[in-house]
Amino acid sequence: MLKLLSVLPISLLIVPLLCNHTFEDYKNHPCIRKCDSHLPMTCEYNFTVEYYHTLSRACYDCPLNVTDCARPHCVAADGTKRGIMTVNRMIPGPGIHICEGDTVVVNVYNKLENSNGLSIHWHGLHQRHTPHMDGVSMITQCAIPAFSTFQYKFKPEFPGTYFWHSHSGIQRMDGVFGALVIRQDDAAEPHLGLYEHDLPEHTIIINDWLVELSINRFTHHHHAGGDNKPASMLINGKGAFKEFINPDNNETIYTPHETLAVEHGKRYRIRVISNGLMNCPIQFSVDNHTLVVIATDGFPVEPITVESLNVFAGERFDIVLATTQSVGNYWIRTRGEADCAVKGAHQEAILRYQGALNSLPELPTGYEAGRRHGKKLNPWNKVETEDLVPVTRMVSLHDNDMALSNTPDRVVYMSMDFNKIDNYRFHDPLLYPISAVDSSNHLYMPQINYISNILPPSPPLTQFSDIPEELFCNSDTVGRDCSSEFCECVHVVKVWLGDVVEFVIVDEGKTFDANHPMHLHGYSYRVVGMGKINRFTTLQEVKELDAAGNITRNLNMTVIKDTVTVPDGGYTIVRIHASNPGFWFFHCHIDFHAEIGMGIILQVGEISQMPKPPYKFPKCGDWKYTTPVMEEDKCPANKARSLNVQWTLTLIVFVFCVFSQVIDD
Repeated sequence: MLKLLSVLPISLLIVPLLCNHTFEDYKNHPCIRKCDSHLPMTCEYNFTVEYYHTLSRACYDCPLNVTDCARPHCVAADGTKRGIMTVNRMIPGPGIHICEGDTVVVNVYNKLENSNGLSIHWHGLHQRHTPHMDGVSMITQCAIPAFSTFQYKFKPEFPGTYFWHSHSGIQRMDGVFGALVIRQDDAAEPHLGLYEHDLPEHTIIINDWLVELSINRFTHHHHAGGDNKPASMLINGKGAFKEFINPDNNETIYTPHETLAVEHGKRYRIRVISNGLMNCPIQFSVDNHTLVVIATDGFPVEPITVESLNVFAGERFDIVLATTQSVGNYWIRTRGEADCAVKGAHQEAILRYQGALNSLPELPTGYEAGRRHGKKLNPWNKVETEDLVPVTRMVSLHDNDMALSNTPDRVVYMSMDFNKIDNYRFHDPLLYPISAVDSSNHLYMPQINYISNILPPSPPLTQFSDIPEELFCNSDTVGRDCSSEFCECVHVVKVWLGDVVEFVIVDEGKTFDANHPMHLHGYSYRVVGMGKINRFTTLQEVKELDAAGNITRNLNMTVIKDTVTVPDGGYTIVRIHASNPGFWFFHCHIDFHAEIGMGIILQVGEISQMPKPPYKFPKCGDWKYTTPVMEEDKCPANKARSLNVQWTLTLIVFVFCVFSQVIDD
């Protein structure tokens, strides 16, 4: 199917790729193959991005006729009827499954009816030598205009589990996301002996889910104090939430769950990806089965066995699941913490053994039914115990590198919190300041170092000189007391190419008991420290504890990640070797937080050290009407010609005057 679609005109590409994520759809793509001793391939995909709707006419009688829910173009989701955004009319969008060494080409066609721009980010990929393909609107590229196409082309550096999603506004909240998995030669796979199967259809994307277009929820929450709590979740775009009544028998029915098919007595590699949207850590577990975690964020770790794990927004975990239970059906469970706990957001999928009945598992569903005891990896805002295992206890299988063996050349402190401050955007100090608004309607600004990041009018990676200098700032240059005065700018922190940089990220926690999973583009970092100090803390307290030797760093085989949570009232410390020049976004991966300022732009190196843009790379930016300059005035050749004429006339006049004087004499 994909091979055929890759040669169709892009205007016809509204046919879904890898529809419903069955292996029958995957196996016909030439890039889905055994990765042993292969020749690298160029794997080309076509993405058509549109506004769409769940339970559209393509769904016929879904869910009354459950087989209709599997029709092409049918997005049943959790049964809630709402507008969505799709790539090739499916959620999740097309999965990209390739081998190490392959080149990825993705042709994105923007068919959004309201003329929104968009870009696609390849989450977790470093884009070394290809920073212009990172896909961050107004940082690495201009947004792709409506009715136009943009081609991404890059060669991933490391094998592992990644994903792609829109990085323009809050579009990924409505469905613009999908899996990106890079497999490697069996001889290079450190955990190959732990499992027999690593199948594309065993990739799981989980996310919390709103019951309306996200822009409606965003504007209601930020401008009118509306609710921002998710009530539902999706597993591979499916789930049971909205109830339907079957008119034939008056029974309650739901849209179908995602189902993973397995055989008894086998071991499967399951790749779990969080496209988490809001302040909603997601607990993942499988009834009657333990989880052997073997990788996180694309990099292998020593196996660790747990009963459940938390997946924060943007994180990925690879697990091995052994099918040693009796043949039957078992719930795969997700349940949300933090803001998702308010409405009990949860979802289930089915682990179905070969030979089991085509029926639901016997155990009940529900938020409390999904509560799993025993050892948990990656807890939310908890002090470490024997059963609560932070990611810093994971051991990387990659040897120590410069980030661990060298003393940092630069330490960057980042304090984060929700700050109560008047600002022209949500609390105009003259018209509706915080002091004049009911406390239940206050909007606190999620900031880093008391600064709200804004995006520039042009991407600094390609048009740095087009950005007014006064738009840039950081905590050293802002020149104001941002704890009492609202500060916003293009928040850039610059480091030298080749430096070892340590980031000490502190969540002061004084406002809400939240979390901020921090994702860095262009790099994977070593997580050398993490700790919860108290209900709340301050950056100064963390500095004092560190100076007194009370904060330890693990510098031996430390876990490698690109997304990690920062405990509320605590800290997380990460290190990089700044060897990848460019402008890289470092931000909270909760969409509402990033959209209104919780992020910085990391500039690595000088502009002259960054890769040059591809030929005729698109440009954009501010424009102001100016009086046109006459062609002959602005053309150097015309100016030179004009100057020659003037000198000639002057010489003629001079000769004439001299000649006249001679005649008179």
